[in-house]
Amino acid sequence: MLRVAQLTGALAHLALWVAGTGLVLMTAFIAAQVFWRYVLNDSIIWTEPASVMIMGWFIFLGAAVGIREGYHLSFDVLLYMIPHRGKMVLYSISDTAVAVFGAGMAWFGWSLAAKAASNIMPSLGISDAWSFIPLILGGVLVVLFSLERIARRAAGLPTARFGEDTEEAT
Repeated sequence: MLRVAQLTGALAHLALWVAGTGLVLMTAFIAAQVFWRYVLNDSIIWTEPASVMIMGWFIFLGAAVGIREGYHLSFDVLLYMIPHRGKMVLYSISDTAVAVFGAGMAWFGWSLAAKAASNIMPSLGISDAWSFIPLILGGVLVVLFSLERIARRAAGLPTARFGEDTEEAT
């Protein structure tokens, strides 16, 4: 389990770096576009589609890491009122549902990428499939990180930084 945690931790770290780099790039592209348009009275045609595509990368990769770290949204009023064992069951059901959703992201993202592969984005000159690759990768990571959380919980290991713990509170 430690080996798996190291691997998924490294994947999460890489995904965060890619997402962070994408956020910085998108900000720089938009700033350049504003400068070119309003100061130089010209326009850079590729900044908007590139920024939108990059936004998909940092949204889907960042969301997958948020699931691994336990930062995703949840409605947990019931969890304050049930015993520890019930909490663990509900957490596992939630992680299973998230994994199924991630599988759907990957599956349908692949289908969209395959259909869009022959289309070329005019302003970038690349296949439109690149717009759907973050959906596929994000979905695969969501499945992987959700399964890791379920396996860690089954092994009695902690699964999140905040909220869920594996020991009964006394």
